[in-house]
Amino acid sequence: MCGIVGYLGKGIAQESLVDGLRRLEYRGYDSAGVAFHEGYKFSLARETGRVKNLADAVKTNGSSSSLGIAHTRWATHGPVTVANTHPHVSHDGKFVMVHNGVIENFSTLKRFLTGKGVEFSSETDSEVLCNLIAYHYSELDESDDRFIDAVRLALPQCRGAYGIAVLCLDYPDMMVGARRGSPLVVGLGDDANFIASDASAFVGRAKEAVFLNDGEVAILKKNDFRITTLEGQDAPAVTHPVDQISEEVDLGDFGSYMEKEIYEQPNALKNTLRGRFGDDGTTAKLGGLEGHEDELRNLDRIIFVACGTARHACMVGEYLIERLARVPVEVEHASEFRYRNSPKAGNSLVIAVSQSGETLDTLEAVREAKAKGLLTLGITNVVGSSLARETDGGVYQRVGPEIGVASTKAFSSQVCLCAMLGLALGRMRDLSPMDGQGIVEALNTLPDLVGRVLQQGEQIRELALKYGKAEHLLFLGRQSLYPVALEGALKLKEISYAHAEGYPAAELKHGPIALINPECPSVFIVEGSELSAKTIANMQEVKARKGPVIAIAPEDIEIPPEAADDIFRLPIAHEVIRPILANLPLQLFAYHFARLRGLDVDKPRNLAKSVTVE
Repeated sequence: MCGIVGYLGKGIAQESLVDGLRRLEYRGYDSAGVAFHEGYKFSLARETGRVKNLADAVKTNGSSSSLGIAHTRWATHGPVTVANTHPHVSHDGKFVMVHNGVIENFSTLKRFLTGKGVEFSSETDSEVLCNLIAYHYSELDESDDRFIDAVRLALPQCRGAYGIAVLCLDYPDMMVGARRGSPLVVGLGDDANFIASDASAFVGRAKEAVFLNDGEVAILKKNDFRITTLEGQDAPAVTHPVDQISEEVDLGDFGSYMEKEIYEQPNALKNTLRGRFGDDGTTAKLGGLEGHEDELRNLDRIIFVACGTARHACMVGEYLIERLARVPVEVEHASEFRYRNSPKAGNSLVIAVSQSGETLDTLEAVREAKAKGLLTLGITNVVGSSLARETDGGVYQRVGPEIGVASTKAFSSQVCLCAMLGLALGRMRDLSPMDGQGIVEALNTLPDLVGRVLQQGEQIRELALKYGKAEHLLFLGRQSLYPVALEGALKLKEISYAHAEGYPAAELKHGPIALINPECPSVFIVEGSELSAKTIANMQEVKARKGPVIAIAPEDIEIPPEAADDIFRLPIAHEVIRPILANLPLQLFAYHFARLRGLDVDKPRNLAKSVTVE
């Protein structure tokens, strides 16, 4: 949700800033802009659309400045126009700023500033904050800390979330950043320092990263930096090697990040599983659980909080954990959890799941849980993320960067970790060593089985070609495959803009069957269990009403020819890994469905990878 990058160093800022924006474009791609400190003025370039448009403009009118900030926008306040594109310059020309987040009380602040004679050129809340800093600066006496003091006075007046990078015309060797609710990280290099929304913006250019906490301010110079609180007190700066934060993000031979990340899943899952089984081969060993064994052994309830695809992974986890550990599990929309005032029931554990670790709704749910005294664990893919820092413990997914907006490998990893958590909790309770061993063996086969499914990608492309004109689709499954149906529908909606819905298969006759017609395909995910016969009966109900049926089913499940128009076969597998395998053809189906429509699968309209606003 909006990408920020700033550069202050010995070299020319332009290349680093534009390259950083390209790496952050998954966070928002409505418009992009850059500002350079030229010593006596700010020079700006702003363009609507993709970063490429900005790169072309900057190439034509380049800058040799060694200090600049840049931004790629996901629109919140105000439509997609050049005027609403960041960076924003204050009315007096003294400040330029980029912002990620939402200032909830911007209307009140704007009225105050208008009363002081400030004229605005955009509809954004961000321009208001930039001018608020400028106002406080104008009220302060000259001093070495005048710039920093103006920022510290302005930010407490703002209600909402922000991650900002600010330049002041009077300070040609300084950049200031601050965060509350929106991620911000400082990059430290030999010849330059950086500030960005994500460490991937400066991979290859910085050696170490410092993640800011809420309420902290970063003060950067060419060869120096410090972190303080809003009150001006020094704050600790914990550094992380950049090569451990983000890996290579080049596309290689793939046509899109989504395709690349789908086919990375065998290796991604190997990394998720590596070193995480006990020596006896009967349980999972998750480092983030250490020190909490007594609490986990006596759990009365688990509550998952997550959004979007991560929530669907948690729903699969609900089935797996209840099956393996016999612990009641609830799955909440993170955006709703903090407002529900749900009762504390015995020993409860809240597990927050977010690929980026920066999803604001999920972070706020964690904060609410901690305020109620609940134990919190996190599942995230990003080292040093807010979720990793704010929970009591957690597990890293270790799948490498996921750039495509539509999550793929992260979902598989999250489900895999839910299964491992269920195994670990089960062995703490009443799951037998024999059953535990069977699950460990199944999980160890997962990467190879995923590879086998992905080798059948051409069959899925043919199915997408056959059904690619459909504008309405149903996805149906039972038990742990019901969330897979939800995820399949979501993926199709996200990147192809076709209407799709997911339902439990048995719910078909309770309303959705009214939608069945020859132009509405139904995708059934068939269980490898005694329930398969019931799902096949549902398929026949659709066929009786002339609806096309696609079946995704294990190799050993017999499906009558009259029950399905097309069948995609999955390897026979243990129930704990079946949902991951079943989801793979749905990812590929959505990918090919969208590509055949000529759509950009990596940057679907109106979406952003990391949602850091409410």
